[in-house]
Amino acid sequence: MAALLLVAAIAASAQGRLGEDAPLRKLSIAEMAVTNLYVDSVDEKKLVEDAIRGMLEKLDPHSSYSTPKEVKKMNEPLQGSFEGIGVQFNMMEDTLVVIQTITKGPSEKVGILAGDRIVGVNDTAIAGVKMSREDIMARLRGPKGTIARLKVVRLGIRDTLFFDVERDKIPVKSVDATYMIQPGVGYLRFGNFGATTYDEVMAGLETLRQQGMTQLVLDLQENGGGYLQAAADIAAEFLQEGDLIVYTDGRRVPRREYRAERDGFYKDLRVVVLVDEYTASAAEIVTGAIQDNDRGLVVGRRTFGKGLVQRPIELPDGSMIRLTIAHYYTPSGRCIQKPYEKGKQKDYAMDVANRLKRGELTSKDSIHFADSLKFYTQKEHRVVYGGGGIMPDEFVPLDTTRYTKFHRELAAKSVIIQQNLRFIDKHRKQLKKQYPKFQQFKEQFQVPQELIDAIMAEADKQNIKPKDEDERKQTLPMLSLQLKALIARDLWDMSEYFSIINEESAVVKRGLEVLQGE
Repeated sequence: MAALLLVAAIAASAQGRLGEDAPLRKLSIAEMAVTNLYVDSVDEKKLVEDAIRGMLEKLDPHSSYSTPKEVKKMNEPLQGSFEGIGVQFNMMEDTLVVIQTITKGPSEKVGILAGDRIVGVNDTAIAGVKMSREDIMARLRGPKGTIARLKVVRLGIRDTLFFDVERDKIPVKSVDATYMIQPGVGYLRFGNFGATTYDEVMAGLETLRQQGMTQLVLDLQENGGGYLQAAADIAAEFLQEGDLIVYTDGRRVPRREYRAERDGFYKDLRVVVLVDEYTASAAEIVTGAIQDNDRGLVVGRRTFGKGLVQRPIELPDGSMIRLTIAHYYTPSGRCIQKPYEKGKQKDYAMDVANRLKRGELTSKDSIHFADSLKFYTQKEHRVVYGGGGIMPDEFVPLDTTRYTKFHRELAAKSVIIQQNLRFIDKHRKQLKKQYPKFQQFKEQFQVPQELIDAIMAEADKQNIKPKDEDERKQTLPMLSLQLKALIARDLWDMSEYFSIINEESAVVKRGLEVLQGE
């Protein structure tokens, strides 16, 4: 009887607060009933969060809810900076090893060097204690101006060293690589569209221009997207004044067009865009704008197909709802979003795997389009196809034999990265002295048998074995290339990594052939 009275009181309270809006009243009554009457104690905050997630999951694959902690983590790569000590590091077993210090960053200023082991932060041991990478990062990061007292072990120095590092804003770079891939041909790759991406891309293009760039390979493979405005600003630099870049349209949101407001600085530069099945969102906007305006050809495989516009709705506790309000459309009228069924998140998540099963990633003959999916580019009226994602002009099949099962297992168990780190740690000074310039390293360095043997010994120790001698031999060429690229990254940076790894990339090779008119 008491329980019935309490439910009635809850209902009356909800009605008083929410008026006659029945759906909201039902939701409020349900939440208060569970909180007040359920047999076990409940976390009311989590209950509400689960309810919000439940609602959004029934809408579309990209409407989502994020906790305050998740919001902060999600925004950092897009905001262009975080506050910390300024080191790139890797974990060798349970010890943090500095790979590089950020140029002019806090750690470089006090004398932290590549190869240093940071074993303690502010009197807390972080080595030999099985601390997670996330917990270590949390201790290294902190508000600008605060001090991180680092306990450091340096090879060749008997005594433990101590450094007081004043945390500062550390830039998060979007651009991964900028270099001249061939005489006259620049290569630029970036991984997302954040607050600083436009400036970084323009600086990279200017560097390439000064080095004699007359053609460009714009690599958007695995670019997961980001800010729409950054995409529009970058695309506009390759277009003429008035060219349509993208438009959005939704049930409660009127059509909005994004156009180039002036002639782009690179409106006459010959360009190819490289894409794959993980090119998404803002990266698809740039790709679609260049393709539809006949400014360049697209090379690779059909892009991911994320064309839903999310509006962030900030909640009082710092959490956030990202609610889909519209679709993205390319200038020719293609909807970028691939088809989905509401509530079937698992099927949507398996889309790339299903493409592989259907043969779409490995054979052009497996791809068929209905006439209803036929669209035309803005100027040359070339046929392009809709149906979700951007279909490239030049298809490059996925080479499923490039990495053997043995190679993939070595990578998954961190054998490659760990043994590479040990090798660099042992030979860094020698390599720097032997190869003062990257080009010399690229032309002359061969991965030593010592490193291959160390990987094979560790693989054997972890019971990772090739199925036969043929698989082991088949693994070695790509393994050696990957190791050489990783060593170059650790001695220099990501441009040098891609300069090596791209030598065996079928998509990059085809992009260069397209630029040459082949």
